[in-house]
Amino acid sequence: VAMRLSLLLSSLLIALAGCGPAATPPGATTETPVATTAKEAPGEQLAASYAAFWEEALTLNPLMATQLGDPRYNDRLPNMLSPAYREQEREFHQRHLDAVRAIGSEGLDAQDLLSYQIFVRDREVDLEDLDFPTHLLPINQFYNLANFVTMQGAGTNAQPFKTVADYDAWLARAGLVPVLFDQAIANMREGMTQGIVQPRVLMEKVLPQLDQQIVAKAEDSVLWGPIAKLPEDFSAEDRTRLTAAYTALVMDTLQPAYAKLRAFIADEYLPATRDSVGLGALPGGPEWYAYLVRSRTTTALSPEEIHAIGLAEIERIHGEMRKLMASTGFEGSLQDYFKAMKADPKQYFASREELLASYQGVRATVDPLLPKLFSVKPKADFEIRLVEPFREASSSSGSYQGPPQDGSRPGIFYVNAYDLKARPRYAMESLYLHEATPGHHFQIALQRELTELPAFRRFGGETAYNEGWGLYAESLGKELGVYTDPAMYFGALSAELWRSIRLVTDTGIHAKGWTRQQVLDFMYANSAVEPAVAISEAERFMAIPGQALAYKIGELKIRELRTRAEKALGPKFDLRAFHTEVLKDGSLPLGVLEAKIDRWIAAQAG
Repeated sequence: VAMRLSLLLSSLLIALAGCGPAATPPGATTETPVATTAKEAPGEQLAASYAAFWEEALTLNPLMATQLGDPRYNDRLPNMLSPAYREQEREFHQRHLDAVRAIGSEGLDAQDLLSYQIFVRDREVDLEDLDFPTHLLPINQFYNLANFVTMQGAGTNAQPFKTVADYDAWLARAGLVPVLFDQAIANMREGMTQGIVQPRVLMEKVLPQLDQQIVAKAEDSVLWGPIAKLPEDFSAEDRTRLTAAYTALVMDTLQPAYAKLRAFIADEYLPATRDSVGLGALPGGPEWYAYLVRSRTTTALSPEEIHAIGLAEIERIHGEMRKLMASTGFEGSLQDYFKAMKADPKQYFASREELLASYQGVRATVDPLLPKLFSVKPKADFEIRLVEPFREASSSSGSYQGPPQDGSRPGIFYVNAYDLKARPRYAMESLYLHEATPGHHFQIALQRELTELPAFRRFGGETAYNEGWGLYAESLGKELGVYTDPAMYFGALSAELWRSIRLVTDTGIHAKGWTRQQVLDFMYANSAVEPAVAISEAERFMAIPGQALAYKIGELKIRELRTRAEKALGPKFDLRAFHTEVLKDGSLPLGVLEAKIDRWIAAQAG
């Protein structure tokens, strides 16, 4: 489980952080158990250690607990950017790593061995992450603390607003937001002294995001949502009290904090930002980026190797696009084809409502087809929502948020309706397969339903596996029975092409010193992307180095393992069984996944 602030916010936003160290609730422990008796098997000892780790992790990171549907710490907001918190994290990960290593892996097999391998690797990655100054870059246009507060306080996200206690919990949590904002300002000032600052182009996008949170009266704030929807069964006394308290929260606590943060960024931070856009331009940046590449992809690949893979994949996919052009009788160059697809008025939605309804229609088409390729599916349902207006301009085209452990809400597939000209109809089917079924909803919801697994595996995950599965799910369209419209298949190839372009541009930005314009020029020359998406994506790569590499690297590994199994098993190969094997143990580092599939192939062959 990655405990860093940037990774937490990633999980809270996709699509997704005063008071010093988090207090320990009654019944929790900060003592890591070790072997208590010689009769206790290593697997049982490790299970106890994992359970203690997870319980302490939730107290250390109460935002994660809320996201997962555990309500015990909904009133807490530790100062996750402070030096004291970072040291607490380091001690936490090292102590639990030492305890698990002391038990060791001898004699473990199946799930116990997978859990050991994943736990040790995750703790090593988290400890290495703390060696880099992530905390000095706490805000950008993609991860904006103000947006996070707004999402949680709007009454439509993970923070619950069903009972009076829920409302009081948010009052307590949101009351600590100014401490976190002040720490972000202090950290950015420290970054200015060390020459570790964000690119100017990213921080210019933060100011209008903050402006949307600064209002003349409480009723105009998105944070007024819970009061506008006060449950009817609340007493008159509670309704009066909470209305007054939320008015004070928005106007007297949060508005000044937003205004202070905005003023700092506009007046002090922007003049100190940099014209360069890559991590490699910062002190220690090349080493930092190399670490992010390893951790995001769960491989030993270097930025140079990934750059070369991206170029080769772009060439291959361009070849597939030329075959599609020929099959439709189109005459002209690939760029002519891109232009013709973009110029077709039938490929665009007339309204946000039509876009949302069309995605609902894709669901009605795809879901009955899934049993052809899958024998497992999650119990949890999901719904399709539009990205909220306050964050849509800087959000990706789609994202998924998994269901909480208590089943209180379904999973959510967010689809972006900002700038409808940038959201062509031909992208629908592939985006749906990636974010919903059989993509992220299948993978994440199924994982959370694996109650026999340690909690750190049920609710954790590796980006390369998760996003690799999403992209692999896109590749199943023809086998499922969609992509029958050539335009939709063009959209699927475009989506795969885009993930390959990411390999080239992300490494170009952060390892080769590419400028923002070089990145945009490469995108326009090699794809049909609209400027709104190209700019948003290019700046996303600048904001979260290495994350965009995970998609294609993960998909290539899953596809490689499928091909290996098909060749080794011949007529014995069962695609539904292969998919079950990939999904049934949850998210894994790619090396661990490969070893597991190799064992499965051997068992099937024998």
